[in-house]
Amino acid sequence: MFSVKRLVESGNCNQSVPSEYVFETNPNDDCTNITDADTIPTIDFSLLTSGSPEQRSNVIQSIGKACREWGFFMVINHGVAKTVRDEMLRASKSFFEQTEEQMQEYAGKKLFDPIRYGTSINRAMDNTIFWRDYLKIDVHPHFNAPQNPPGLRIGEEFQMKLHQSL
Repeated sequence: MFSVKRLVESGNCNQSVPSEYVFETNPNDDCTNITDADTIPTIDFSLLTSGSPEQRSNVIQSIGKACREWGFFMVINHGVAKTVRDEMLRASKSFFEQTEEQMQEYAGKKLFDPIRYGTSINRAMDNTIFWRDYLKIDVHPHFNAPQNPPGLRIGEEFQMKLHQSL
């Protein structure tokens, strides 16, 4: 299966989307009546490291609930500087503006490759239909990323800021 990007760039989306990814619009899905109960869960990360034992316990319970009920959550007070977040978004956008062939250089061959590009997910394992292109970069304070891997230009200043924020 080719990437979502290649499908969009082909201009033939209506004819080429695999049928399992096509969903009819449900007229009963009304997004105009959103209530406070529909707000994306927000987790205050600082309470995990500097809060009281009771606060840490509540945050952990909130994370579990958010994962069970929503599948995701928003994190605040994480300590990652806005400049680092902006640079990560810029670098990610730059990566996906490359040609398919350039991105394939980072096609995930092994699960633990520190930089992996791919499309879709393993439906056999996840039993989920969610087709997307992704770039996964595992960053750890002790991980020595290539300085400037071809096709993935992340400046030294950005790498330093990222490692400092971890």
